[in-house]
Amino acid sequence: MNDKHRFERSGSRNRAGGARAQALQGRPMGEVLARATPELVLLYGWHSVRAALLNPARKVLRLHAAAGGVAGLEALAQQRKIPLATVTPQAISASLPRDAVHQNVLLECRPLPDLDLSEIQRKSGIVLVLDQITDPHNVGAIIRTAAAFNVDALVITDRNAPDMGGVLAKAASGGLEMVPIVRVVNLARALRHLAEEGSLCIGLDSDAPHALSEAASGLGAGRGVALVLGAEGEGLRRLTRETCDVMARLDLPGKIISLNVSNACALALSSVYQALNARA
Repeated sequence: MNDKHRFERSGSRNRAGGARAQALQGRPMGEVLARATPELVLLYGWHSVRAALLNPARKVLRLHAAAGGVAGLEALAQQRKIPLATVTPQAISASLPRDAVHQNVLLECRPLPDLDLSEIQRKSGIVLVLDQITDPHNVGAIIRTAAAFNVDALVITDRNAPDMGGVLAKAASGGLEMVPIVRVVNLARALRHLAEEGSLCIGLDSDAPHALSEAASGLGAGRGVALVLGAEGEGLRRLTRETCDVMARLDLPGKIISLNVSNACALALSSVYQALNARA
């Protein structure tokens, strides 16, 4: 819960306190659910939790489930040899942000290990690069799309990037466990490394001089692409633009020429994927 809601007025605070007290009363005797910390990730929602249980790279600690939430997950928890605690839906809600749709299931686990640029394994030939996109819902939706296109990795900045926790994982609908994440301190340096490895670095901008279809027209099997997206409103930073090989735009038939960054990502990935596979 953010400060805006926490301190809006004393009546709201008292109601929130009462709701939390009811949630605590609803827990089994002695049961205390955890709170998210930098070293403890709380994943919720059936798809997010199931994907984490299936991911051997994710260290899982404990599964909490209320009535109806454990269907299809109990066997996975037994395979991973992790405890399964039966709790009330209210107890799960009390550990999560307001309005979190948890579907009666909560998983305690560790953060996923970050990869190094040198550890990216080639699958589709596409690497997504995010230049300080901070909204977890947008980044989660981007990761979900990246998983659908079998993107090799997602490169994000070490600072000014969202927490890879429950909100983002829920928006990614399991995709967070499927797309390797690379954190870098210097994005321009990372782009230069990808270029040296043979990737064409394409920055996306609605005012760019070239259409994305034109920029990607010379691609084919064997060539990699680093598709670079910037934050809504601000777009790509100056140094990021200067480091890209080409700036490109999405040509749209309507009067609106810019899209939400996650929607733009889906269209751009489709265009680049088709170009890479045109001569495969």
